[in-house]
Amino acid sequence: MTDHPSRIHRTRREFLTTSASGLGGIALGSLLSDDGLLCASSAADPDAYAEAAAHREAKAKACIFIFMEGAPSQLDLFTPKPKLNEMHGQSLPQSILDKARFAFIQPDTATLMGSPRTWKKYGQCGMEFSDLLPHLGSCADDLLMVRSLHSEEFNHHPGQLLMQCGVSRFGMPSMGSWITYGLGSASRNLPGYVVLHAGRGGSGGSTLWTSGFLSTRYAGVPFRNKGEPVLNLANPPGLSPEMQRAGLDALRDLNAARYQEVHDPEIASRIASYELANRMQSAAPELVDLSGESKATLESYGVDRPEPPGSGFRGTLPGLRTYDTFARNCLLARRMVERGVRFINIIHASWDQHSELDKNLAYNAGAVDQPIAALIQDLKQRGLLDSTLVVWGSEFGRTPLGENRPGRNSNTGRDHHPNAFTMLMAGGGMKGGHIYGATDEIGWFATENPVHINDLHATILHQFGLDHLKLNYRFQGRDFRLTDVGGQVIHDWIA
Repeated sequence: MTDHPSRIHRTRREFLTTSASGLGGIALGSLLSDDGLLCASSAADPDAYAEAAAHREAKAKACIFIFMEGAPSQLDLFTPKPKLNEMHGQSLPQSILDKARFAFIQPDTATLMGSPRTWKKYGQCGMEFSDLLPHLGSCADDLLMVRSLHSEEFNHHPGQLLMQCGVSRFGMPSMGSWITYGLGSASRNLPGYVVLHAGRGGSGGSTLWTSGFLSTRYAGVPFRNKGEPVLNLANPPGLSPEMQRAGLDALRDLNAARYQEVHDPEIASRIASYELANRMQSAAPELVDLSGESKATLESYGVDRPEPPGSGFRGTLPGLRTYDTFARNCLLARRMVERGVRFINIIHASWDQHSELDKNLAYNAGAVDQPIAALIQDLKQRGLLDSTLVVWGSEFGRTPLGENRPGRNSNTGRDHHPNAFTMLMAGGGMKGGHIYGATDEIGWFATENPVHINDLHATILHQFGLDHLKLNYRFQGRDFRLTDVGGQVIHDWIA
C-alpha cells in the first residue's frame, strides 16, 4: 500500500521504537491498554517514554501548590522588621534608591512604611507570624519558612510565568506539566494535574498551567468545586451510555488510523483525553461531593463560611464567596491527593494591594489562613503529609516603601518587590519548624542564603525523585527544562 502523502519522516527515535520486531508498538500498547485505549497502532508515542521511573527515590508523591496571585506582603505576614517601623516616614537610602526599579512608586517622594501588625512566636521552633495568620502559626513546627526568595521580574504576569513555568515567557510548560511529564499520573479516573480557583481569577490565566510544547495530556485541567466539575463533562439529554461508548470506539479507531499515518503524538493524547473524560463522568462528581465528609472536617476547613461584613474590595467580584470557595478548594485538594492526582494548583487572586493594605490584606489572610492550616493538619492526621508537598507562595513580595502613586493617598499600600520575599512549605520530606534565609533590617535585600525561583523548582523536583538537569525535552533544536539554565537543589531544606 502506498504511503499516505501526509506521512511525516521518521525521526531517529521513531525508527528505533518501531524497530526490533515492533517493541515500540508493544510499549504503546501496554500504555494504552492500561487506560483502556488499546488500538491497532504499531508505533510508539514518543511522549510515553517520559513516564519513566524517577531518577532517585522520591519523598513526595503529590504537590499542592497554593499560589497567592498578586504578591502578599511578607513584611506584614512573615518577617517582622522593628527597624523599618523605627524608620517609618523616612526616605530610602540613596545608595539603594539609585539602583532600584519600581512598578508604580515615584522614587523622588517615596518613604519607608512600617507595619502596624503585632507578632507572635509559635511552636517549639518559635517561628513568627503576624496576628493575621494565627491558624498557620499553629502549624509552625510542620512548616519550612523561606525568607530569602528573589526574582528578576517585578510585573505580575512575567513574575507569575517565572514562578509557574521557570522562565518569564509564553509557551513554556508549567511546573505541574513537567512533573506529570516526568512521572505520569497515579490516578486512572482523574487528571494528573488539576487547577482550582478562588477570588477573581489569576491575571496570567491558562498560561500558568499550560503544557507548552509538551503533549497536551500534561496540561492542567481547571475544576470547579460545585456543580459540574468540568464544563460539558456530562452527556447531553438523550445520549445513552451505550451510544456514548459506540461513539468513543469510533473516534478511537479513526484516531488510531490517523496516528498510523502521521505519527503525531497529539493524536494519542486526544485518544487518552476522550477516554479519561468518559471515566471522569463518574469520578469527578464523586470527588466534589462533600456530603461524605464529617461535620468536624467541614468546619475545620471553614466550608460554608460567610463572607466577612464590609469585605468588598478590588480583589473580589460581586457575588463571589471567596471564603467558602477557598475552603472547598483546600478540602478538594486533600481528596484529590487521596485519589492519586499528582499536582494540584490552587490559585487565589488577588493580593495586589497598592492601597487600603490593612483592610485588603486582612480580608485575604482571613480567607486562606484557616483552610490551609486545616489542610496541613488533615494531611498529617491521615498519614499523607510525608508524601504530599504543600507550597504557599506568590510571584514576588511587597516593598518596604509606601505606595505614592499619583492620584492615590500616599502610604496606604505597598508596591511590587522582587528583591526579597517569603514562601512556606510543609511535608514532602521538607524540614518542619525551620526558617531559611534572611533579609536586611528593612527587608529590601536577601542577605543570607538567597534563593532564586529556579532553585525552588530544582528542589521540588528533587523531592519527587527527579533530577532537574535530566528532566528535559528537545524542542526547536535545543533541550529545555523547568529550571532553564540555572537552579540548584537546596539540601538544607530537606529533612
